Amino acid sequence: MHRLTWVQPEDLLGHELRQATQDGRQPSAIAARWKAAGGEEAPLRAGASPEPATRYLRHLANDLLDELADLPSTLAESEPTSLADIRAACPNWPTPPPTPTAPPTHAALEAAWLGRAAGCLLGKPVEKLPLTAIRALARSTGNWPLTTYFTAKGVPQDLLAAHPWNRRSAPTSLAENIDGMPEDDDLNYPLLNLLLLQRHGRTFTTTDVATLWLEELPAGRTFTAERIAYRNLLLGLNPPRTARQRNPFREWIGALIRADVHGWTNPGDPAAAAEQAHRDATLTHTANGVYAAMFIAAAIAHATTGTADIHSCLRTGLTVIPPHSRLATAITHGIRLAHDHEDFDTVVDELHATYADTHHWVHAIPNTALIAAALTHAHGDFTGSVCRAVSGGWDTDSNGATAGSIAALLTGTPEELPDRWTAPLKNRLSTTVGDFDGTGFDTLAHLTLVEATRP
Repeated sequence: MHRLTWVQPEDLLGHELRQATQDGRQPSAIAARWKAAGGEEAPLRAGASPEPATRYLRHLANDLLDELADLPSTLAESEPTSLADIRAACPNWPTPPPTPTAPPTHAALEAAWLGRAAGCLLGKPVEKLPLTAIRALARSTGNWPLTTYFTAKGVPQDLLAAHPWNRRSAPTSLAENIDGMPEDDDLNYPLLNLLLLQRHGRTFTTTDVATLWLEELPAGRTFTAERIAYRNLLLGLNPPRTARQRNPFREWIGALIRADVHGWTNPGDPAAAAEQAHRDATLTHTANGVYAAMFIAAAIAHATTGTADIHSCLRTGLTVIPPHSRLATAITHGIRLAHDHEDFDTVVDELHATYADTHHWVHAIPNTALIAAALTHAHGDFTGSVCRAVSGGWDTDSNGATAGSIAALLTGTPEELPDRWTAPLKNRLSTTVGDFDGTGFDTLAHLTLVEATRP
């Protein structure tokens, strides 16, 4: 029987119970009702439980999802979602530059696209694997600390049996198999946002994002919050309700992975980049899920100036998210750990000790903290940043992609990226988005520069 991931009510309920606990609601009574009725916990790593629930449990799950949505949150005031309230909560919200900033060079944008692809590709074969498995697989081939793509060559069979690679990604992302950049949602969404700007310019609305998705994004290429929002659109709901209706993934990482283009196309203007990211993110996310996208967009916009270092980029990113939010606390914690510990494994262990038991591996809060820690610890060096981001586990391909995008942008040119990362990409990207299948990263840089310079 086919079990469609990320939409089954009986699976959503467990995730929403955890989300409610995190965002200051009191779900214990509802959780007790679900357990007493025979309801199960949410799948730990997969998107659907192996067996469907009874008709009664499915109806009950939908009812309880709606009851959970009506519970008041103690964090509502400190973690708003509307842009006006977010700005009001940020005392250091950046001011627009007095004169337009020169756009990033074609070379810098090509490096950023390449860095995003390479970082994503590094993380693909170990996505969903626990931290212990990632370390064991890499150590078995002498690739720890990480310095290059994963390989199956030389890995003992018993280790492969105990910790199989991501089954969908291994055929295209292990070092011996790479032949161009395979399709991945971490590249599909930047392509969609490039289409968004081509069609609507900087004044696009959240409804424009929704329309574009329905026209250009296959539903099967969406996951977590994006799949729920897509379903809600098909049910006739409008943004921002699409982000809230029975969507326990609304603070997960999906909006963050869509943010790069908003930073690339607002050079030197982190506020504009954050506002653009907000209009995109609120189709699918709320609160900390939106903040993660704004943080990355603002950091990248600062990086496009060509005069920034990674530390000032991250500080700039923090200016556009509420300082008392859980995300701001997590990012600050990650950065502090990176400054305090010479061994990055110690940083990772501390982050996992803080978040692994309470947050899903795709949640925006621990993953954004890990990205910030990796970039800080490597001082923005490309190889150091992507390898640290992936070696920290959780959403490995997304974290590698975002760290790679920022770090590569800071290099200013593809020539600064080691060949072992870029040569296997063969200047070719696979995708089901628009007419981009087979497009080169040099062409993507050109198209992005056009949008960065559009009035």
